[in-house]
This record gives sequence, C-alpha cells and structure tokens, in this order.
Amino acid sequence: MAAELLLPASPNWYLSRCSDASAGARLFGFAARNSVYLLRVGAQPTFHGELIGHTERVSGFTFCHFPDQTNLCASSSDDGTVKIWDTQTLSLVTEHTLHQNTISALHWSPLVKDLVVSGDEKGIIICYWRNRNDSQQFFPEPRTIFCLTCSPHQENLVAIGYKDGMVVIIDISRKKEIIHRLRGHDDEIHSLAWCPVPNEEGLYSWQEELQGEVPNGELTQEAAVAKGCYLASGSKDQTIRIWSCARGRGVITLKLPSVKRRGGAVDPAIKERIWLTVHWPSDHPSELMSSCFGGELLLWDLAQSGKRKWTLLGSSEGQNHSRIVFNLSSLRVQGQELLFSISMDRDVKCWDIATLDCCWTVPSLGGFVYSLAFSPVDTGCLAIGVGDSMIRVWNTLSISNAYGVKTYWQGIKAKVTALSWHPTKEGCLAFGTDDGKVGIYDTYSGSTKNKPPQISSTYHKKTVYTLAWGPPVPPLSFGGDGDKPSLTLYSCAGEGIVLQHNPWKLNGEATDINKVIKDTNSIKHKMPARTEISWKPDGKILALGNEDGSIEIFQAPNLKLLCIIQQHHKLINAICWHHEHGTQPELSYLIASGSINAVIYVQNLKSIIESPPETPPTITEPFRTLAGHTAKITSLSWSPHHEGRLVSACYDGTAQVWDVLKEEPLSNYRGHRGRLLCVQWSPVDPDSVYTGGDDFCVHKWLTSKQEHSHPPKGKKGIELEKKRSFQPKLKAKKKKKLVGKSPAKQDVNEAVNGDESVKECALDENEMSDHEAEKEAQEQELSDRVSPTVSKEVPLHPSALSVPDLMKPFMNHRATPMKKEQPKEKPAPDTSLKKRKPRSLLPVSTCLDHRSKDELHQDCLMLATCLNAKGNLGKDLIPDSDHVHLGLFADRAALYKMLEVEGRNHLENGHPELFQQLMLWKGDLKGTLQSAAERGELTDQLVAVSPMAGYQAWVWTVEAYAKQLCFQEQYIKAASHLLSIHKVYEAVELLKVNHSYREAVVIAKARLRPEDPVLKDLYTTWAANLEEDGHYSMAAKCYLGASSPYDAVKVLAKKGDVASLKAAAELALRAGEKDLSTTLSLRCAQELVSARNWVGAQEVLQWQGSLLGQRLVFCLHELLCKCLGERNLAERKSSSPPCYHSWDVRDKDSFLEMVTEVWQSAFGVSTVDQAKTVWKQLHGILYPPATTNTHPKQLLFHIAHDLTLAVLSYQTASWEEAVTALLSAVTRSCDAGNFTLLQEICSLLLPKGCDDLRHKLDSTSSRSMAAHKSLEGFLAYGQLYDLWWNLPTDSPVSKQMVPESVSCPSEQAAPEQNAVSGIFAEGMAPELEEHPPSIPASCPGPCAADLGDPTERQLKVNRCKVLLSEEIAALQNTQKDIAKIQETLADMIHQHQRNSLQESKLQPSPKSELDKPIPPGSQSPGKAAAKEPVSLPELSKQLAMAKQQLAEFPDSLKAFPFPDVLECSLVFLHIHSQSHSDVSLELQQQALDLLQKFTQDGTYEKICGKFLT
Repeated sequence: MAAELLLPASPNWYLSRCSDASAGARLFGFAARNSVYLLRVGAQPTFHGELIGHTERVSGFTFCHFPDQTNLCASSSDDGTVKIWDTQTLSLVTEHTLHQNTISALHWSPLVKDLVVSGDEKGIIICYWRNRNDSQQFFPEPRTIFCLTCSPHQENLVAIGYKDGMVVIIDISRKKEIIHRLRGHDDEIHSLAWCPVPNEEGLYSWQEELQGEVPNGELTQEAAVAKGCYLASGSKDQTIRIWSCARGRGVITLKLPSVKRRGGAVDPAIKERIWLTVHWPSDHPSELMSSCFGGELLLWDLAQSGKRKWTLLGSSEGQNHSRIVFNLSSLRVQGQELLFSISMDRDVKCWDIATLDCCWTVPSLGGFVYSLAFSPVDTGCLAIGVGDSMIRVWNTLSISNAYGVKTYWQGIKAKVTALSWHPTKEGCLAFGTDDGKVGIYDTYSGSTKNKPPQISSTYHKKTVYTLAWGPPVPPLSFGGDGDKPSLTLYSCAGEGIVLQHNPWKLNGEATDINKVIKDTNSIKHKMPARTEISWKPDGKILALGNEDGSIEIFQAPNLKLLCIIQQHHKLINAICWHHEHGTQPELSYLIASGSINAVIYVQNLKSIIESPPETPPTITEPFRTLAGHTAKITSLSWSPHHEGRLVSACYDGTAQVWDVLKEEPLSNYRGHRGRLLCVQWSPVDPDSVYTGGDDFCVHKWLTSKQEHSHPPKGKKGIELEKKRSFQPKLKAKKKKKLVGKSPAKQDVNEAVNGDESVKECALDENEMSDHEAEKEAQEQELSDRVSPTVSKEVPLHPSALSVPDLMKPFMNHRATPMKKEQPKEKPAPDTSLKKRKPRSLLPVSTCLDHRSKDELHQDCLMLATCLNAKGNLGKDLIPDSDHVHLGLFADRAALYKMLEVEGRNHLENGHPELFQQLMLWKGDLKGTLQSAAERGELTDQLVAVSPMAGYQAWVWTVEAYAKQLCFQEQYIKAASHLLSIHKVYEAVELLKVNHSYREAVVIAKARLRPEDPVLKDLYTTWAANLEEDGHYSMAAKCYLGASSPYDAVKVLAKKGDVASLKAAAELALRAGEKDLSTTLSLRCAQELVSARNWVGAQEVLQWQGSLLGQRLVFCLHELLCKCLGERNLAERKSSSPPCYHSWDVRDKDSFLEMVTEVWQSAFGVSTVDQAKTVWKQLHGILYPPATTNTHPKQLLFHIAHDLTLAVLSYQTASWEEAVTALLSAVTRSCDAGNFTLLQEICSLLLPKGCDDLRHKLDSTSSRSMAAHKSLEGFLAYGQLYDLWWNLPTDSPVSKQMVPESVSCPSEQAAPEQNAVSGIFAEGMAPELEEHPPSIPASCPGPCAADLGDPTERQLKVNRCKVLLSEEIAALQNTQKDIAKIQETLADMIHQHQRNSLQESKLQPSPKSELDKPIPPGSQSPGKAAAKEPVSLPELSKQLAMAKQQLAEFPDSLKAFPFPDVLECSLVFLHIHSQSHSDVSLELQQQALDLLQKFTQDGTYEKICGKFLT
C-alpha cells in the first residue's frame, strides 16, 4: 500500500514548465528529480501518486486540458523521451524519442486533444499527435529554446522564447511559417503566457494612451485596433512585455519593482538569481500574475491607465515564498480559482486568487533523509535531518494543517546526518552534520525565530553518525548538582571516537570518553573505532557499537565494562534499547542491533545488568535473531505501544516490522524508491511508522495496511531493484565550458533541486545546499558571459568547444603542422652518431660578435674609446644594449651588466639552469639559491654546491628543496634530503603524511631508538590505514610491530572466515591473551561445525584447556547428528560430505553409553571430579529459549549442550540436574515446533522411559518430583501422538490419509516437514527424504508394528494417563485467564489511543475512555468477545483475582512446563472415537470431565465436536 502521508522531493529548478494543474482531474503535478508527484487538490492536499519511468531529470510537465481526457498528462526528460501518462492508473500510455538533443520546453495544446509540442536546446520543435502516432519537425531559429506555449485560440500558433531574448510565433500547419519575430528583451525568456481573451478590440484602457515612458510602464506601440491576441513574456532582463499578435509588436513593458522583503527566511545580503515567470489567469483577463526578485508574487492590474499598479500576494507575514519562484499555474475548483507556485525555497504553495492569501503549503525535501527523531516532550513533533543543509520540524498531530513544517537552516553549512531531542527540555534539538559539526537548536521559543544555533567548538574530523543525550561521565560528572548539567550530549562520528559535549558550555572543549573507559577498565590495547552510541532510557547503561561488529556495554557514570556482545562481525549501524513502560519489565533489558550484514540480533542483558560479573563476559549467542533483509540495516526503532515489536530500515528499500519474541516478520513496507536510511515509530499512533531514504522523501505508513509481511526475496527483490533503478544516476561534477555552452543547460547542474556535486560523506548523493546552488549559479552566469570568439594564438583544449563545427577546424589546425615536423624528429642513420653541440651560456654576446664586419669594426672603436676614457665603463656601455657584449673586454661592472642581460635572456627562453650557472660564475651563490627557491627551480647541482655558502645556507637550501620536491610529489627523495641534514623526525613525518608507511618505518627503525613513541605511532597509523583498505594480515603485523598483540588479534579476526579466526586464536594464545583466544577458538569451531567439519572443530579447540566442556558438547553434537542420520533409511548425496571422527565404539545400543565411552577414550573424562569440573563450566552458559523461527542448526547445537549437561549429571549421580537438563532439551524441541525431533531425542536418551530416574531422585524434594513429572509428561506426550498417528489397520482413519483434523500440537507450529530433515537440510548431517506432514519420520517399521499389538497399545495408553492431571489443568487455565485479561487491557489501551487521535481536542470527554466499558465486538479478532461490556476497574479486579489464584499453586509446579492438558484430553477422545479398544471408559470420562470443567468460552467444545464427528 502507498504512503498514508508523504513529504516529497523538491520540485526541479530553473525550468520554464515543470508543474501544471488540471481542473478536470483536480490534480496538481510537479517534476521532482526523475519523477512527477501528483497532489489531489482540496482544503488539504493529499498525495495522489507518483509517475515513475524516467531515468534522468524531468525537464517539463503539462496536463491535457481537453474536457474528455483530463486524466492524461505529458512529461519530458533529459533522457531524451517525452512520455504520456494516465493519472488515474499512474501508468505509461505512450512515449517518443524523436529529440536528439536535451529537451527544454513542453506544452500540451489546449485546442488539439492529442497534440504535444516540445522543443530542445538546438532550436528544434517536435509536434507529436498521439492518436495517429504522427510527428512533424520544425526549425524556426538556430537558437536555444527556453520556453514555448500553444495558443488557446488558434490551434496552429505556437509562441517560442529563446535564450537570447527573442520571441517567435510560428504556424505549425502545413505552411510552416514564422508569423512574428518579437524583439525587445535583452536576455533569456523565462516564461510565456497567452491572454485568455482572443480579441484585442477595446480590451484595455492603455490602448488609448499616448506613447511615453511612465514609471513601471513603457508605451511602445500606437493603439491600432485589429483582431488578434495578446502574449505576455517574462525575461531575465527584469521586464515583462505584452505583445500584440495582430501588429507583431510590443505594446507595454512592465519593470519589476523593488519590493521590501516580508517574512523572508534567507539572508538578504545573498544576491539571488532572478527568474521571471508570468501567468495569465483564465477568469481574470485584465490581471497578470508574475514572480519578483526574492520570491514575492505580484498581481498586475492591466486595466488601470497611467502608472501601472501591482499588488503583493500574501496578506500576512510568512505567507510568501522566501526564494525565487519558477512556475505558476491555476485551476478552478468549486467556484474558487486557485494559483499554484513552486520556488527555490522548496515549498509548494496554493493561493486563492480572489483573496490573494495562501491556502496551504506543502514542504519538500532537497536531499537524502538521514535522520528522524520524535520529541519526547512535545509529542508528535518530528525532526527531519536532510542533506540540503536544513532541518525540518514537522507537527504530525496538527489537525488544521497536515503539513505543518518549520525549517531551520541558519548555522548549517552541510548535510544534517544526525538529530537528537533533549529528553526533558522542550524545543532543545541537537544536530550533527557531515562536516563534523555538532550544534543545538532552540525550536520552541518564539522570540528566537531565525536565531542561529549554538555550535560546539570541538569539531569531528568526519561525518557525525549518531547523537545521544545521557548522564555526564568524568570529567563532567565531577562537582555538585548545580555545577554540572543533568544531561550531556554525546556524538559519534566517522573517525571512530565519541565526544562528550557540555550543553552549558558548548564553546568549551569536548572530551573523548575513550579516556574514561581506558582509565576505569585498565585497558592498554587500542580502542575499537566507535560507530554507534545508545543510552538505556533510564540513563544507567551505555551501549557502544564498534567497527569490528562488537557492542560494548558500560555502566554509568564511570563507564565500567559489563560485557561485550560479539554477534555481528561487521560495522554496527544501529543500536536501540527497548522502552521501559510495558507490562513486562524484563523486556526493558532487550537491546536490538543492526550492522552491515542483513541480520538483526536482539540480546537480553537482564542478568548482566542486575548481577554484573567480575570479569566482563563475551556474549556470542543472541536472545533472538531476525533474518529476512537482504542488505545492510540502517536504523531500528521499538514500538512504544507494543511489547517486543521492532521496525527496521534497510538498504533493500523496505521497512520491516517484527515480533521479536516470536522472531516473526509482521509487516513489510515497500513504498520508497531508494534505500532507507532512518525509521521512527509514531509515539501517538500504534499503527503509524515514519521512514526516510535516499529518494528525498519521508513516508508515513500504516503497519496494518501492508500487503506484504516479509522482506522481498528472489523475483520481488529484482522488481524492487528495477523500481529503484529509475532514480537519477549520480554524475560527477562537470567542468564548465568556456565557449559554445549549451544554452538550454544554463542551470542544469542546479536544476535538480540544486543538486550538482557528488560528495562522499555518510553516503554518496546528488544534492546541494541552497547557498552552494546560488554560488554555483553566479559562477555559471559569469561563464555564460564569456565571448565565444577565441584568438588563434590562445591554445584551447578540444573539450572547450561544444559545437562540432568548431571542433573540425581546430583539430585540422593542430594536425597540419604535426605532419610537417614529423620527418625532422627522425634523424638520419648517418647523423645519429654525431655529438650534439652544447648550448652556449653566453648566446647574446656570441650573437653580437657574429654581426657584419662594419659593426664589428665599430665595436673595436667604441671599446678603445671607453678604455681610454675615465670613469665607469659599465655606465658608459649600459645605455647601449647593442654593445653589452663589450663587457667581456671592459671592467667588472660592464661584465656584470653583460651577465645580467645574458641571464635575463635565459629566463625568458625557459633555461633557468643556465641563468643559475651564470650567477654562480658571478659569485652570488646565496642570491642564486634564493632566486631558485622562490621560483621552485632548485636542482641537485645547486644543493650540492650550497655548502659553499655556509652551513646555514646549506640547511636552508635543503629544506627549501625538500618542500619543492613535495610539491612535485617526490616524497621519498625529499625525505632523503631531510635525512642529509639530520632531520629524521621530519623525514618520517613527511613519509607518514603522504602514506609512504613502509619507507617511513625503514627510516624510523634504522635511525631512531627502539622505544621511541614515533615508531609505535607510525605502526599504528599504518595499521589503521591497512585496516580501512581490507589488508587485515598486514595490519596485524603492524600492530605486532607496535607491541599491540591484542589489536593484531582483533584485526586478524575481522574477516571472519575459518582461516582468519584460526590464525587469530593461535596468535592470541601466543601473545598471552587467553580469554580472547578462547572466544575466537570457539567461534572458529562453530564455523567449522556449520560446514559439517567436526574434526577441524576439535583440532581448533584442543589448544584451549579451558574449553574441555565445549569439546564435549561438540562431540555429543557430532554423535547426535550421526545417529539421527543413521536412523533414517533414505539418504541423498550431498555436495559437501560431513567430516566425522572415526571413533571406535563397542556398545552402540545405548546413546548415553556410547557418548560416555567416546568421552573416556578421546578426551580422558572418566572420573567424577572431572565431570563435576566440566559441568560447572558448562552450567554457566545460558542459551535463549527456542521459538518456531529458531534456525535448525542453532537448535540442534543448543540441544546438544543440554544433553551434555545431562550426561555429565549422570556421571556425577546428580539426578535432579540430569532430569532438568533432559527436560530442557525436550522442551526446547517442543518450543521450536520440531515435534519429530522431540520424539527422536526421547527415543535416543530414554528408550525405556524415565521410571528409573524416579527411583534415583529424592522423593522428599518437591522440585525434583515436579521436574520428573514434567519430563514424564513430555515423554507421554510423544507416545500419545504416536498412538494417534499409528491407528490400528481396521480403524477408519488408517484406511485413508489422516484428515485435516490431524495436526501437530496446538501450542507449536505444525511441521511442514519432519524436523530431522529440516535440520540436516542445512548441512548438519546427510539429508533425509521429506515425509508427508501427517506421518512423522521418527516412526520406523518396528515402532509401527509394536503399536499394532492391542496389548502394547493399551500399555502405552495407560502410560499417557499422566497427561490428564487436574492440578496442572487448573494451573494452565489460570495462566490462560491472566493472558486473556492482559490482552484485553492492551486492546483497551490501543483503542483509547486510536480514539484520541480521531477525536478533536476541542471536545474533551468528561469521562476517561479507559473507564468506559468495552463493547462486545471491540476486541481483537480471534479473541472471544465478552458477553457484557467490561470496564477497566473490572478488568483490574479480574486480573488481581487470577494472580491470587496463581500464587496459591506450588512454586515447584510452576517452575517447569507441561503439555497442554486440555489438548491431550482431546487427543484421547479422538483416539477413542477411532479405536474404542485403546482408551478405557475411565480415561474417556476423565478427559471429558477436564474439558467440561476448564472450557468456559466454548473454544475446546468446538474442537472436540470436530474431532468426534
């Protein structure tokens, strides 16, 4: 089902017609990104649907206004298609791809019902007739089309606006004529509008006016009266012109006035680009609507003579747009004419033209929706963090305005990626951005409107992932209550640290909580990179998610480590604690987590938090596992109205609602067209969920109205992927073209909501803030003004020319000289051995010495004159540049002059090295070095001779040369030169900064002391870099080099495969990290067992002496799988055969004896003390209870653990513990719905029943007797169903298949296949053939034969008599009564919440809804309705009485489960009805008595009637 409510993506910018309204369909549509959103027009707009099909930005949208087909519309796109849609079915009708260039204008003819006209950037017009699938092409002008509109009066006239300011009216009939070329505008035409009245005769009073300029009006045409129609045009030159088609001239010019901004939300200092759109309302021919500079809308009165008057729309502050308006359209609904506008401020507004007031506003979003957060104080107030650098606060409870959204943008210059409301302070909203900024907004106080937020002075280096409010930890927790805040703000960002910010002093420095964690827990190894933070609602427990997939649980305020949850093995994306206001307090200890893998794990930390262990344990087994998603989990949210209900958001594009306790998916939402990034459950409506994603939308949807219950898989997932593929493709930012720029793409880069740059942040996305878009637009405008004429002397890259005709001469110009010079580049063979003459250092003087003989004679005469003269010869020669070469024969001053001229010549010709040589000859070494350094022209030779200038000059030169080499990216050479002047630390840092870690390590190891901290820091930095790139083995070596073996082990195990885990475990053992080695070894062994390799699992565990108990569990698990496989006769070949041990077992008749023998021979467990030690080790490991969704592999492993405890208890003669462990294994199978597995375990462990155990138990212990009775009951339970499924051959049921009434136990899910095959199908043992649902696989031939003997059947029936216990039936009946009352209470609360949402707050009820009685039909379906209405006090009284009755039962009786007595009674009666000889009259009467006594609501009578008939 579609969304109940939606905040859509922002309309596209800088397009002449990307929105339109249809009066017939009562729809308003606008283009946003690559789709079209349709709104149903009414007192409050509603979302009608979305037109999906374009693959790139939609550039035009128009409705068909012909009366009988108003359901049709057309759209154009940058993908080159024009599509026609049916808005009723939201489906594509037809399309064409006739344009070869980008489409820039579109309109559906108002007179021809099947004609769609479109224009592109090259000036080509395409007329397409849909009904006859015909088209015509026109090329009126070789100019870029900006807009076009079809005449509403003459079907063949089309007006076209061009980028250069020309307006052309053409005839598209067979004449193909240009009717008028209207010149007057100086810049691009943004919009055209025809007058709704066809004639020009006496229409406006200004036709009689004289020519002359008046303010805001310019008369340019005499009042010649003729038939025709007026046309209005809006241009970037800030004028509106009205043209007469009869005369082909302009008749009036309206200049935009300077309107004082009113209610604007943008800094007026920012200069906005003008976009002037015009609209001529159909019912107001004497009035013209237009946009203005800053988002204002103007109504021009054309009927008034003299000074043109305009009226500003919006009577109150805040009604008008705050940014420029792009499109206007109108429609008439129920006698009211409405105007629609879309703007750069991302608002869609509806106006009443009669009153000029804004009727409603629909906000839209211009970026990814990264974060959603409901206020815990202002209920229903939803904060939305968006990638367009703005925060929206949505009042979801508003009755008068469903889209009541406030926008906050000041102080935010980047994408808003995290939000968090203060738990107690109203209006206090914390936000984080992708540039690492953390701030706090005050959204409550009216006096602080547009007030900038407080910004923390401590910035993160990368994107802020999560924000959370929690109690202060050191150092902020020190001091009195009045000296510290009650709650501080915690931020987690991409660099992997969590900072604590003081909300009272955000200008102070934030503290890293890793320091507190290290000090409190004495941790010396490297802390993992933090990726998620979550405080338990009571503020006592902190959960930190890490990059390696682990979750660490800390206790406030000193952050003592309680435990580590190691279930995920990839980066943690989401952590969420269960709420604390439910009827089951133990659920408040549930914590759900999601990571990059697609599985959600839920852990119950009740025992850890209430009784913290001395040594923090590592928890590897989850309490519940929620599997079904196919991509990474991005967000989680618990329902505040239900207990154990969770919703998850995923990259697969869906949101999933789960029943956590049952591990069942309930509802799946697939309305988004992209990846989901955030999810929040409504705090007021139990059925509403809000989701946001990378499709720029926020959806509100109802969990009860979704047609899907599971996440998509297979073909469904492929269809969803196709749906998402229609999103715009991410494109890199293109370089601006200096000349020949395609004019139709003038603002294409920012046209899609201002989205231009692809920035890598928390996610890659095409989005840009408003400020960036404006800046880009101004730069684009400057580039458009560059003259297209290019001098031939200026070399241009071919990409700078976009017109193909300009490229050809350019390419020819470049290619022609290349052919002529090519032979010169190839030397002849006979000249290749000739030595090349070195370049002269004195070319100027040499050239002057090779002039004519007369000039050389004159040089001699001048030189003689100068030598004989007194004074400075250099001064005498300086004025004459033709005789500078004579300095070679004159004094030193003249020589310096000659060298200066020669050096200047070398520099001009690009030979600085020759200039430097001359400077060296001159003796100015310091000047040479300084000059070369300033120009970046130092060479190895200069550095080599620099010591001649002194030690300081040499050091300075080497440093300057190193900087020059760094600019040239020659870092290794630069480091070598730094080493030459003994700057080792600088050389190491240089290589480190430029990621040359290997070379840096070599230098540091060779030149620094081993204990130098620089070396360790170098190793650590290199390891972190390698870890990010996935080179875990190399990163581990770096950590070992840095003496951090713990970090080496963690990074080596990060990959999670068997080889990596095995190596990491061995490394941890050698490094002395025994606990970590134990954890990894166990994890590796579990992976090997999943691959059916028990031999490899035992080899891994044999290193760990402390894991003897686990080795015994794996051993029993192997024997159990082997026995279950052998007991089934039908086996199928498997691609991966199991790897069993070849244990020599003498006695295979008894499973217990076989296990004991293997333990003694293979593991040396033979004494009672050994068994007690191992039992203590395993007894402390607790696994979560099984559900019907527990994975078969996990179920069988847990059962093996219980059976191991039972066998150990047998060896130590601890019979009560043995019975308890056996009961745990049996009930675990039953809870999982694997009824056949229950029978298999009973037949393996207790082939002769449990009578022997009764004699060994202490008869005085009520607990022991109760456990034995429960175990005996489950054994009888299995035998009872054996009797049912194997009726005698003469019974009516045995002659045909078991009827529909034959089913598995009612308390478990009926197995669709036998449990054994379900387990082995996952690869635990050889796969088995499936059996029909009604025939269990556990009943082999002998069993069936035995059951055929009447005497044997009678004995088995008598053994089942234990199931008919009246005391247990009474206990179960009381427990059911309590459950029913609690369900009724929950239904009452939910009904009250629904009624509160539907009723108006203005009608307070004198009596609380909770005190009113519940009508009989108001309870949930499937529950028995009460005969009389029940009120809350009555329910509370019934609940108290039921709990009192429950307390009267013995605790030992309530401690252990027991099969449903009433269900067993029904089975007894059914067996009696089919085989009278099996069940005695006494048992029959006992079963009937139990049913009559404990079935008041008639449920079991109905079932009984079905059985007995």
